[in-house]
Amino acid sequence: MTDVVGLVLAAGAGERFGGPKSLARTADGDPWVARAVHLLLGGGCDAVVVVLGAGSEEASGLIPEQASVVIADRWRTGMGASLSAGIGGLPEADAALITLVDLPGMPVAVVERVLQVGTGRDVLARASYDGRPGHPVLLGRDHWAAFRDSLRGDAGGRIYLEEHDVTHVECGDLFSGTDVDRR
Repeated sequence: MTDVVGLVLAAGAGERFGGPKSLARTADGDPWVARAVHLLLGGGCDAVVVVLGAGSEEASGLIPEQASVVIADRWRTGMGASLSAGIGGLPEADAALITLVDLPGMPVAVVERVLQVGTGRDVLARASYDGRPGHPVLLGRDHWAAFRDSLRGDAGGRIYLEEHDVTHVECGDLFSGTDVDRR
């Protein structure tokens, strides 16, 4: 069994961005999705699952071989559907560390700091940036079913996290936490 599995959400169409972020690349040509996989592995995840939807055929070729892929068939209905598909596709593990593909500047130190909280089955933590909640989110296995049941539309897991005793891990000294919404 894996201790902690990383989960990269990369299923959306990226309408404000101008196309699927799963296909985006850095100025150096590195695919954001590959960068996210390497970030999670480098920060301490034992395995990584990437959730694809829009552009999945093209994006699947950008996924490093160390990661597995889950296709969110209902990705058009919002982040909740993508997150639900991802959680449903996780391997046996004590915890999942969830991040977004559109955080290409996140340093590995953020992942390491959030994982320092622990990776037990009951853990519930998330990175915060100057007091603002953000990603990654660390979700112990004991929360997976209830978290997945709470997902609706584009709200993602925000409501579940607000209703439960989540540990906020301040990372504002490491990164802004701002996702990339526009090219």
